[in-house]
Amino acid sequence: MKTGVLLINLGTPAAPEASAVRPYLKQFLTDERVIDIPALPRNLLVRGVIAPLRAPKSAAAYKTVWTDEGSPLLVFGMALLESMREALPELQVELAMRYGQPSIAAGLATLRAEGCDRVLLAPLYPQYASSSTGSSVAEAYRIAANQWNTPFLSVLPPFYDDPGFVRAFAAVGRPVLDDLGPDQVLFSFHGLPERHCTKSDESGGKHCFARPDCCDAIVEANRSCYRAQCFATARALREELNLPEARSPIAFQSRLGRDPWIRPYTDELIVELAKAGVKRLAVFCPAFVADCLETLEEIGDRADADFRAAGGERLELVPSLNAHPEWVMALADLIRRALPAEVAESLG
Repeated sequence: MKTGVLLINLGTPAAPEASAVRPYLKQFLTDERVIDIPALPRNLLVRGVIAPLRAPKSAAAYKTVWTDEGSPLLVFGMALLESMREALPELQVELAMRYGQPSIAAGLATLRAEGCDRVLLAPLYPQYASSSTGSSVAEAYRIAANQWNTPFLSVLPPFYDDPGFVRAFAAVGRPVLDDLGPDQVLFSFHGLPERHCTKSDESGGKHCFARPDCCDAIVEANRSCYRAQCFATARALREELNLPEARSPIAFQSRLGRDPWIRPYTDELIVELAKAGVKRLAVFCPAFVADCLETLEEIGDRADADFRAAGGERLELVPSLNAHPEWVMALADLIRRALPAEVAESLG
């Protein structure tokens, strides 16, 4: 049985124009795992308010990071795809986006056309969230279920503290830290509404946010908690880079709406650090394996401007993993370990 791998990232609009961003936002934000409210108010909110108002602003932001080859997320995704094909020549590897193109449906169709009856879904999100990993896997299952000859699917688990992933991010970050000599290092993760964490609480609400140290270790209750997995990533990177906890705080970016999101907020903490006397700040974004709008524009441009306006001198965004050789090697190893035993054995 031929085996394929479908790399899945979140997605990107087709162009940095409001006319392209608007349908992308509608597809993204009407997902019930992203904005988890009843369908009618969700659709009214997204289609009537959020998409029309945010599309022009988001398009303007995309224009600042768009390349001659296209969206950074897609450009880096294609570079990773080519590297993974070289690293895993025995497997058929394709790339898909949960929202936008190339779609998960197209990726699965390509693998089917190549004769792959067994498919490993590889969501490229280090930490599990229902709005990212959960949504991507659910969409792949939905598409597969509608086929007469369904593919046999398996899923790459979250890799938030995998040693190879951690070493790869450290390898990318060390040159930045050596050059900058930062006063502090910030780990900025994508944010989520707090209720997404409490809904993941396996103890029925007795653990998440019930006490200040709820994310200090991965336990049975928080094993699917995004915030707890982010904390675990930060702990692993601190250890790998020999960073003291007091000089390497954690924050969460990209919040939307008025509901409480995971704190502290990156945009607020960056200003507080500058006002407290931090002059040189390095920022890791370990929730992203490819540079995109949230890293390049939100941190590299806006956060940098806010930091300097508040008294800081230099903010350096640590590049994401993109197609770094250490990441290619780590991801290839993750994929091999996630394959069914009989397939891994046949591949040697």
